[in-house]
Amino acid sequence: MSQRSILITGCSSGIGYAAAHGMRARGWHVFAACRKAEDCARLTDEGFDSPQLDYSDPDSIITALADVLEATGGTLDALFNNGAYAIPGAVEDLPTQALREIFEANFFGWHTLTQAVIPFMRAQGHGRIVQCSSVLGLVTMPWRGAYNATKFALEGFTDTLRIEMRDTPVKVILIEPGPVTSNIRANSIPHYERWIDWAASPRAQQYRDVIHQRLYHSNGKPDRFELPPQAVVKKLIHAVESPRPRPRYYVTTPTHVSGVLRRILPTRALDRILSR
Repeated sequence: MSQRSILITGCSSGIGYAAAHGMRARGWHVFAACRKAEDCARLTDEGFDSPQLDYSDPDSIITALADVLEATGGTLDALFNNGAYAIPGAVEDLPTQALREIFEANFFGWHTLTQAVIPFMRAQGHGRIVQCSSVLGLVTMPWRGAYNATKFALEGFTDTLRIEMRDTPVKVILIEPGPVTSNIRANSIPHYERWIDWAASPRAQQYRDVIHQRLYHSNGKPDRFELPPQAVVKKLIHAVESPRPRPRYYVTTPTHVSGVLRRILPTRALDRILSR
């Protein structure tokens, strides 16, 4: 048998970086895509094929996939859509253009890449499309409206695709992590500073007391129940190697608890819990 191949996005750090190493250790041919050229160069130095892929640039998506398919002879066994970013801030303070841009990177680019790989997976007679969603695709939390919205959209898109692809050999899977060690908080600071005019907001004091403490003064302190990214990799392995993968995989205690509470609690009761 030829070596199985997987394209993983967002591999510069966090979940993507751990997934690239974890899947290579299991014998997969890993294409570890990154948005920035310098990160691709670093991963190339680590022995990976590392195409440059920016979800907000459709041309880079098509070019990266073409490079992968050229290297494999036109096949791809699995895709792990992973790269995303956040814009902290209250919904009333989010400019519409900020939402347009985060949807381009967190959702529309994922659709472009997913749609592009399906014909090749159909032709080869198998394939796995794994989407890294979030507990924030199941429930919402305040100050995370932009990220919440992209993940809720991803959940709806992926659930629909999974049902539509039931008559094909392509399996579509969601992974829904809660707090996982990554750089997403630090990486969100430039987006926050670009888009949120917090000083002019009626919530200025809340920004000082809540958002700024989390962004600027947490000193890298982990969230409660936070797990290392290898916890996600464990679920990814099952998703791409199991003969019958689950439709969705929860990662971390908050995701399991949120999944249960969403099913059993009235909306007002769930809102009270999530607003704390």
